Amino acid sequence: MPSVANQSFYKVKPNVLQLIDSFHQGGTERQAVQLARLLHESGRYHVHVACLKGEGVLRDEVLRLGLADIPEFPLTSFYDANMARQSRRFARLLREREIDVLHTHDFYTNVFGMAGAVLARAPVARIASRRETRGMRSRAQKFIERRAYAHAHAVVANAEAVRRELISEGVRDSKIVTLYNGLDLNRVTTPENSEREETLARLSLSGAAGKRLVTIVANMRHPVKDHKTFLRAARRVRAEIPDAAFVLAGEGELLESLRAYAAELGLESDAFFTGRCAQVAELLKASEVCALSSTHEGFSNSILEYMAAARPVVVTDVGGAREAVIEGETGYIVRAGDDESMAARIISLLREPLRAREMGARGRQVVEENFSCAAQLARTEELYEKLLATVRDGKHAQAAQVTERTQAIL
Repeated sequence: MPSVANQSFYKVKPNVLQLIDSFHQGGTERQAVQLARLLHESGRYHVHVACLKGEGVLRDEVLRLGLADIPEFPLTSFYDANMARQSRRFARLLREREIDVLHTHDFYTNVFGMAGAVLARAPVARIASRRETRGMRSRAQKFIERRAYAHAHAVVANAEAVRRELISEGVRDSKIVTLYNGLDLNRVTTPENSEREETLARLSLSGAAGKRLVTIVANMRHPVKDHKTFLRAARRVRAEIPDAAFVLAGEGELLESLRAYAAELGLESDAFFTGRCAQVAELLKASEVCALSSTHEGFSNSILEYMAAARPVVVTDVGGAREAVIEGETGYIVRAGDDESMAARIISLLREPLRAREMGARGRQVVEENFSCAAQLARTEELYEKLLATVRDGKHAQAAQVTERTQAIL
């Protein structure tokens, strides 16, 4: 009979758990759900998904993968009895399902997931993530997240800008892996023969018929998206381009205050707030120019969607914007908060439609070459296999020690 150290320690397919905060339609959540689907379709892993909150429109996409269930671990605080109870439940899940790789995706899942994995005392490859630079977390939150990173075997950054931020906060360079967001090009593909008027009607934008649309797709939950700068730029654009209109697609608690701000700027008849938009592809196809006005970002999914839809972009110089946008070729990059420069660039694109189309086509090419789902999957699998090999070596070493001690006793 072979010694324990020589026996196989791995199942045919490793068990991989994606821990997601919720299934709301945010950039982080969409990337996590997309990764779960890609890994499942690859056939190389048994994919598991768990969450902190079970609500959200993306849940149905996970259910379509045919997973047995989606365990939920609701939290009220990191410092109460419920946190301890949920951590024990999560540790038990890791052991019972023999999870080989744990991949968390944001602040809350980083902290909760790493704590549960340590508590489980199981040989799990632990991967945390950072998808933002500044402006989102308090000093106390950053402190507790650094503690979580200390327990991770790797920390995924979705842009080099995010990587640099992590290093500045004291995370070891060798632990950080840059994995860019991937974009499913089908998400921004529409039938070629679709009529613009019909599209606008389906989007409840009939009031914008006959106008040229400048669009921003960004959630309205966080002030860092800085929609007010976009609206101030919109006022400048409308003064020069009377047939311009502006679409703000996104949901969140800031929506009504932004609607009021648009009215204050005199844009009540030219600024259209769609709320959550399930037909992003159609909206982008109906748009002439797309913008993003954030003061802080990690790596924006919206920018990739704009470019994949072959639309020229005007975006602020934050996060990984320069890693996606080629200045003057696929769009323009302006300073955060600079509504004057943003407006000037939008105006130039509206006045030069041929150049705008050429820039949009180049943007589509950049996404196809550098930010495809295939590239995202390949880089993620490479990371998983590297960490699995490390954990496997650790298991063998531990087993060898047990064997040596047993033989010594005999």
